[in-house]
Amino acid sequence: MDYLVTLGYGLWLTELFSAHPAVVAEGTMVKETGFYDRLGVKPNASAEELKKAYRKLALKYHPDKNPAEGEKFKQISQAYEVLSDKQKREVYDRGGEKAIKEGGTGGCGAFGSPMDIFDMFFGGGGRMHRERGKNIVNQLTVSLEDLYNGATKKLILQRNVICDRCEGRGGRKGALETCPSCCGSGLQVRLHQLGLGIVQQISTICSSCQGQGQRISHKDKCKACGARKILRQKKILEVHVDKGMKDGQKIVFHGEGDQEPGLEAGDIIIVLDQKAHPVYTREGENLVMAMELQLVEALCGFKKPVCTLDSRTLLLTSHPGELIRPGDRKCVLNEGMPLYRRPFEKGRLIVLFSVVFPPENFLPANKLKELECTLRGKEEPDDSKNMDDDLYICANLEDCVPPRTRQRFRDLDEDLHYGGGVQCQTS
Repeated sequence: MDYLVTLGYGLWLTELFSAHPAVVAEGTMVKETGFYDRLGVKPNASAEELKKAYRKLALKYHPDKNPAEGEKFKQISQAYEVLSDKQKREVYDRGGEKAIKEGGTGGCGAFGSPMDIFDMFFGGGGRMHRERGKNIVNQLTVSLEDLYNGATKKLILQRNVICDRCEGRGGRKGALETCPSCCGSGLQVRLHQLGLGIVQQISTICSSCQGQGQRISHKDKCKACGARKILRQKKILEVHVDKGMKDGQKIVFHGEGDQEPGLEAGDIIIVLDQKAHPVYTREGENLVMAMELQLVEALCGFKKPVCTLDSRTLLLTSHPGELIRPGDRKCVLNEGMPLYRRPFEKGRLIVLFSVVFPPENFLPANKLKELECTLRGKEEPDDSKNMDDDLYICANLEDCVPPRTRQRFRDLDEDLHYGGGVQCQTS
């Protein structure tokens, strides 16, 4: 009987300790475990266990990843701020959350916001991931001259700004109240019975507060924004296009985007869109242009003026005796695009040459003979008169038929020869 009583007492103690985690292994009792429960650790957790638990939960409930859990993220950060500090943790263990508030050492007071704790814990990287308003992205059409010389463009955009009259509250001060329909959660839960003993729980956005969790009576709404807390406003931007910028390059105006209450303002991002130029094509830091030469210019030299993108005139010169062949590429140093942020350095101007041949029979036969002698360098005997016709097969030059056309002719010939094609069956 005594054995059974002892065994029952032991089981009762086991249940007591498992049901009350406030009993620390060393025998110390804590008044409450709310902060420990938020982090999912026991009251005797080490500093390393606290840090590991906070890291996992902070990443899970960060507003950027989980916008609906902003309050949860705040509670986790408050709990970690207290428990990670040895003195605050001792105060909390003895007197609970009330003692922390009365002592003035809790509630994220040292950091100002849960984001500050996140930034400190992750080495400042959290600032880059703070919840922000929407960015505004817009294209700006520019010419190649603008990218070469630099330019200033004015751009008119529409953006959301916080209402000045109500300061983003949506109504008069103190008029905001918790929505009675959803009790501040922003969701309405209803039960749908699927069958005997089977019930499905369905959550929908509260129709009374539109998921905000709070609402303002009609008489207290801001007359300027209609309780929307934001207004639509025009924004005139001066966009400075620097020399050497490229097609598709972005110009960012930080904090000039859409504003929302409680969020950091977004950015305005301008994307440059270059128009095609009739003369020049850009290849990195180089400018490429095509130049057409007559045969006489390709053989005997030329002088051609070229207008640059900054309205100067270059005189491109090829000296007599300097042959230009079709497809040749020549370049002029330091006449290409300015380098971005190094505008006094430039790339190359590359000229791609093509040669136009004269029409057929452009010279009489005697003049052609003179040209031939000139090009050959000396008069050579005409061997065609001494050729024995029996030793050679005459072959006349004709225009080449493109391969695709030639294949079509071959297919047509086969159809005609073999009677190919679709035939009608007769009975």
